[in-house]
Amino acid sequence: MAKILFIVGSLHKNGFNKQLAEEAKKLVGDRAEVEFLDYTNVPFFSQDDEYPAPDAVSAVRREVVLADGVWIFSPEYNYSYPGVLKNLLDWLSRPLEPFPAESASVLAGKKIALSSVAGQSAGAGTRGKLTEVLGFNKAELLDDQVGVTLAPEAWGTGELGLSDEDRAKLGAQADAFLKFIAE
Repeated sequence: MAKILFIVGSLHKNGFNKQLAEEAKKLVGDRAEVEFLDYTNVPFFSQDDEYPAPDAVSAVRREVVLADGVWIFSPEYNYSYPGVLKNLLDWLSRPLEPFPAESASVLAGKKIALSSVAGQSAGAGTRGKLTEVLGFNKAELLDDQVGVTLAPEAWGTGELGLSDEDRAKLGAQADAFLKFIAE
Protein backbone atom coordinates (compact mmCIF):
# COMPACT_ATOMS: atom_id res chain seq x y z
CA MET A 1 0.00 0.00 0.00
CA ALA A 2 1.28 3.46 -0.90
CA LYS A 3 2.27 5.86 1.85
CA ILE A 4 1.35 9.54 1.47
CA LEU A 5 2.87 12.15 3.72
CA PHE A 6 0.68 15.20 4.29
CA ILE A 7 2.42 18.50 5.00
CA VAL A 8 0.24 21.35 6.22
CA GLY A 9 1.96 24.66 5.58
CA SER A 10 0.69 26.30 8.75
CA LEU A 11 1.23 25.44 12.38
CA HIS A 12 -2.37 26.46 13.18
CA LYS A 13 -3.83 23.40 14.89
CA ASN A 14 -7.23 23.54 13.18
CA GLY A 15 -6.47 25.89 10.31
CA PHE A 16 -8.41 25.77 7.08
CA ASN A 17 -5.64 23.89 5.25
CA LYS A 18 -5.48 21.32 8.06
CA GLN A 19 -9.24 20.88 7.62
CA LEU A 20 -8.75 20.47 3.87
CA ALA A 21 -6.06 17.85 4.53
CA GLU A 22 -8.41 15.97 6.87
CA GLU A 23 -11.03 15.95 4.12
CA ALA A 24 -8.44 14.68 1.62
CA LYS A 25 -7.50 11.91 4.04
CA LYS A 26 -11.15 10.79 4.11
CA LEU A 27 -11.27 10.84 0.31
CA VAL A 28 -8.09 8.74 0.05
CA GLY A 29 -9.71 6.30 2.46
CA ASP A 30 -8.11 2.88 2.68
CA ARG A 31 -6.42 3.19 -0.71
CA ALA A 32 -3.21 4.48 0.90
CA GLU A 33 -1.63 5.02 4.29
CA VAL A 34 -1.72 8.72 5.20
CA GLU A 35 0.46 10.38 7.81
CA PHE A 36 0.81 14.02 8.78
CA LEU A 37 4.33 15.43 9.07
CA ASP A 38 5.07 17.06 12.41
CA TYR A 39 7.79 19.62 11.79
CA THR A 40 7.17 21.88 14.76
CA ASN A 41 10.65 21.14 16.18
CA VAL A 42 12.59 21.88 12.99
CA PRO A 43 14.94 24.80 13.76
CA PHE A 44 15.49 27.82 11.55
CA PHE A 45 17.78 26.87 8.69
CA SER A 46 21.42 27.85 9.17
CA GLN A 47 24.44 26.57 7.27
CA ASP A 48 26.26 26.68 10.60
CA ASP A 49 24.04 23.81 11.78
CA GLU A 50 23.66 21.95 8.49
CA TYR A 51 26.15 19.09 9.03
CA PRO A 52 25.43 17.00 10.89
CA ALA A 53 21.76 17.81 10.54
CA PRO A 54 19.81 18.42 13.75
CA ASP A 55 17.79 15.40 14.93
CA ALA A 56 14.46 17.08 14.08
CA VAL A 57 15.67 17.67 10.51
CA SER A 58 16.89 14.09 10.14
CA ALA A 59 13.47 12.88 11.35
CA VAL A 60 11.47 14.91 8.80
CA ARG A 61 13.85 13.94 6.00
CA ARG A 62 13.39 10.28 6.92
CA GLU A 63 9.59 10.68 6.74
CA VAL A 64 9.84 12.24 3.28
CA VAL A 65 12.16 9.47 2.06
CA LEU A 66 9.79 6.77 3.32
CA ALA A 67 6.76 8.33 1.63
CA ASP A 68 5.71 7.35 -1.87
CA GLY A 69 4.23 10.80 -2.29
CA VAL A 70 3.93 14.10 -0.45
CA TRP A 71 0.77 16.21 -0.49
CA ILE A 72 1.21 19.82 0.60
CA PHE A 73 -1.75 21.88 1.84
CA SER A 74 -0.69 25.47 2.18
CA PRO A 75 -2.35 28.73 3.11
CA GLU A 76 -1.37 31.87 1.28
CA TYR A 77 0.54 34.57 3.13
CA ASN A 78 1.16 37.72 1.11
CA TYR A 79 0.63 35.84 -2.18
CA SER A 80 3.22 33.23 -1.20
CA TYR A 81 3.70 30.35 1.22
CA PRO A 82 4.21 30.69 4.99
CA GLY A 83 7.69 31.12 6.46
CA VAL A 84 7.48 27.87 8.45
CA LEU A 85 6.85 25.93 5.24
CA LYS A 86 9.68 27.75 3.47
CA ASN A 87 12.01 26.87 6.33
CA LEU A 88 11.01 23.19 6.10
CA LEU A 89 11.54 23.20 2.33
CA ASP A 90 14.95 24.84 2.78
CA TRP A 91 16.02 21.98 5.04
CA LEU A 92 14.52 19.34 2.73
CA SER A 93 16.18 20.86 -0.32
CA ARG A 94 19.70 20.72 1.04
CA PRO A 95 22.08 17.93 -0.01
CA LEU A 96 22.18 15.05 2.43
CA GLU A 97 25.98 15.05 2.34
CA PRO A 98 28.24 18.12 2.32
CA PHE A 99 30.32 16.85 -0.59
CA PRO A 100 29.72 16.75 -3.44
CA ALA A 101 27.41 19.73 -3.24
CA GLU A 102 25.36 18.27 -6.09
CA SER A 103 24.33 15.23 -4.05
CA ALA A 104 20.59 14.66 -4.00
CA SER A 105 18.11 16.11 -1.58
CA VAL A 106 15.06 14.21 -0.37
CA LEU A 107 12.89 16.31 -2.72
CA ALA A 108 14.59 15.21 -5.94
CA GLY A 109 12.26 12.83 -7.76
CA LYS A 110 9.63 12.94 -5.00
CA LYS A 111 6.03 12.94 -6.26
CA ILE A 112 4.17 15.92 -4.83
CA ALA A 113 0.60 17.24 -4.96
CA LEU A 114 -0.41 20.79 -4.03
CA SER A 115 -3.66 22.12 -2.58
CA SER A 116 -4.60 25.31 -0.81
CA VAL A 117 -7.38 27.19 0.89
CA ALA A 118 -7.19 30.96 0.83
CA GLY A 119 -9.22 34.08 0.15
CA GLN A 120 -10.28 35.22 -3.29
CA SER A 121 -7.09 33.90 -4.96
CA ALA A 122 -7.88 30.34 -3.82
CA GLY A 123 -4.16 30.06 -3.04
CA ALA A 124 -2.95 30.66 -6.58
CA GLY A 125 0.03 32.62 -5.25
CA THR A 126 1.18 29.99 -2.80
CA ARG A 127 0.71 27.16 -5.30
CA GLY A 128 2.58 29.12 -7.96
CA LYS A 129 5.53 29.80 -5.66
CA LEU A 130 5.55 26.18 -4.44
CA THR A 131 5.50 24.94 -8.03
CA GLU A 132 8.51 27.13 -8.71
CA VAL A 133 10.59 26.09 -5.69
CA LEU A 134 9.69 22.39 -5.90
CA GLY A 135 10.40 22.30 -9.62
CA PHE A 136 13.78 23.91 -8.97
CA ASN A 137 14.44 21.09 -6.48
CA LYS A 138 13.60 18.45 -9.12
CA ALA A 139 10.43 17.18 -7.46
CA GLU A 140 7.80 15.58 -9.71
CA LEU A 141 4.64 17.65 -9.40
CA LEU A 142 1.12 16.45 -10.07
CA ASP A 143 -0.39 18.76 -12.70
CA ASP A 144 -3.80 18.75 -11.01
CA GLN A 145 -3.85 21.33 -8.22
CA VAL A 146 -6.81 22.31 -6.08
CA GLY A 147 -7.44 25.82 -4.81
CA VAL A 148 -10.40 26.50 -2.58
CA THR A 149 -11.80 30.00 -2.09
CA LEU A 150 -12.71 30.50 1.53
CA ALA A 151 -16.26 31.68 2.13
CA PRO A 152 -16.26 35.04 3.98
CA GLU A 153 -18.24 33.63 6.92
CA ALA A 154 -15.55 30.99 7.51
CA TRP A 155 -13.30 33.65 9.03
CA GLY A 156 -15.86 34.05 11.82
CA THR A 157 -16.72 30.39 12.35
CA GLY A 158 -13.29 28.81 11.82
CA GLU A 159 -14.99 26.08 9.77
CA LEU A 160 -13.90 25.34 6.20
CA GLY A 161 -17.29 24.28 4.84
CA LEU A 162 -16.39 22.79 1.45
CA SER A 163 -18.89 23.03 -1.38
CA ASP A 164 -19.87 19.88 -3.25
CA GLU A 165 -17.84 21.18 -6.21
CA ASP A 166 -14.73 21.70 -4.04
CA ARG A 167 -15.12 18.25 -2.50
CA ALA A 168 -15.43 16.72 -6.00
CA LYS A 169 -12.27 18.53 -7.16
CA LEU A 170 -10.40 17.33 -4.08
CA GLY A 171 -11.63 13.78 -4.68
CA ALA A 172 -10.47 13.94 -8.30
CA GLN A 173 -7.10 15.21 -7.13
CA ALA A 174 -6.82 12.33 -4.64
CA ASP A 175 -7.60 9.85 -7.44
CA ALA A 176 -5.07 11.49 -9.76
CA PHE A 177 -2.39 11.56 -7.07
CA LEU A 178 -2.82 7.88 -6.24
CA LYS A 179 -2.51 7.06 -9.94
CA PHE A 180 0.55 9.35 -10.25
CA ILE A 181 2.23 7.62 -7.30
CA ALA A 182 1.57 4.19 -8.82
CA GLU A 183 3.23 5.11 -12.16
